[in-house]
Amino acid sequence: METAAVFSTAAATTTTTVAGRCFLRSPHLSFLPKLRNQLRFGSLNTCNIYANVNARAIEVASSLSVPSETVELDWDNLGFGLVHTDYMYTMKCSLGEAFTKGELVPFGNIEINPSAGVLNYGQGLFEGLKAYRTEDGNILLFRPEENAKRMIAGAERMCMPSPSVDQFLQAVKATVLANERWIPPPGKGSLYIRPLLMGSGSVLGLAPAPEYTFLIYVSPVGNYFKEGLSPINLVVETEMHRATPGGTGGVKTIGNYAAVLKAQGAAKAKGYSDVLYLDSTHKKYLEEVSSCNIFVVKGNTISTPDIKGTILPGITRKSIIDVARDQGFEVFEKPVAVDELLAADEVFCTGTAVVVSPVGSITYLGKRVTYGNTGVGLVSQQLYSGLTRLQMGLADDKMGWIVELK
Repeated sequence: METAAVFSTAAATTTTTVAGRCFLRSPHLSFLPKLRNQLRFGSLNTCNIYANVNARAIEVASSLSVPSETVELDWDNLGFGLVHTDYMYTMKCSLGEAFTKGELVPFGNIEINPSAGVLNYGQGLFEGLKAYRTEDGNILLFRPEENAKRMIAGAERMCMPSPSVDQFLQAVKATVLANERWIPPPGKGSLYIRPLLMGSGSVLGLAPAPEYTFLIYVSPVGNYFKEGLSPINLVVETEMHRATPGGTGGVKTIGNYAAVLKAQGAAKAKGYSDVLYLDSTHKKYLEEVSSCNIFVVKGNTISTPDIKGTILPGITRKSIIDVARDQGFEVFEKPVAVDELLAADEVFCTGTAVVVSPVGSITYLGKRVTYGNTGVGLVSQQLYSGLTRLQMGLADDKMGWIVELK
């Protein structure tokens, strides 16, 4: 029988066997970065614990076992779609309490009450980050602590308890390593990691849910836009808005994304790649694209809309600002009017899924403005290369952003 590893701290670790299935339960699921090198896979009929000074590995038998054979996917044509992997992570707590115990379980459907807060009142958040495989066999995460902090901030806005930064990081690490065989080869893509936080307890009247679930699943992915690192074409939306002052546009709540589907669908039906939204007050300042931030380049100056509660504080956005400044660009976070957009030398988007996506054209009130001669702009290419080389471990990590798992 094949087996797989599940990780946890040595302290307060327990195992439970239910119907022949062995589950690991612990406060944090934390481990040493180099622990993965010490694991061995074998044939077992029970749960065996291998102790280390700071960590333990459990080998799981029965239906929780992960096949050890190589994944057969067309890595060269991997798109941004869901691929069913082996494990997901789940942890629960009640309102007013803290998350304490989590477990890795087989990837699959979850059971939830029809009156759950997330289903009835949209009480839910999500995050997105990636794991990369390197040529020397290592696995890298890019600034995962920033995702943890953003989830904590979003949970406070949405009246939800949240995992601590440490709990978040260790759960992400455990989920990635348990699904290691699904990480694309170097240069072929990444393992997209989707942490979810949702009100899973049942509630009929409008109120915070009594129970919350933190869940992580993963999927190998390629490019988000079918164009890849080719220029995308955006249309400026002047009637519908993604967010309003005082709302939840600045946190990664699930409702922000359902709200853009109508405008996005109409834009794609006309041949555009996506929609660029304006502020809802003046209707002339840039906010963001459906799922990514926007940057405008003029000479040696790069401008991006400032964070003021209606724009998501993107982690890739934040990283690009630092990379651009390190490369000698002047970067301003400020209100950016449509006129500046139309007069720009170059425009690009940033996000976890897209990384850096150059914009080939903007259509505003029926007028189409193109950038360059339909090629990838020099600034977009330079920043894309600078950031992705860091993420993939091909450049010196002067920023201290990379977390190694092996």
